[in-house]
Amino acid sequence: MGKALILMVAVVLLVYSLYDVLATPKTLVRYLPKLAWAAVIVLLPLLGALLWLFFGTYRDRASGQPRRQPPRPTGPDDDPDFLRGL
Repeated sequence: MGKALILMVAVVLLVYSLYDVLATPKTLVRYLPKLAWAAVIVLLPLLGALLWLFFGTYRDRASGQPRRQPPRPTGPDDDPDFLRGL
């Protein structure tokens, strides 16, 4: 049972990595061209997939902008327009 679980995780990681290589724009790929990354993933399945996930692409803040937080809801006592109308 344990070996089957490890094999399933490895196959899912391989398929995810190949899909991610194909879906990632060329501008976000680091170190190797996309075709070379796909070859590395196929020839070295587990190691290639892990290399792609950690070194193959830019993950955070691809646009260079910090992530925006959604505005938090405020109560009526924090709204100056509401307090002005009282």
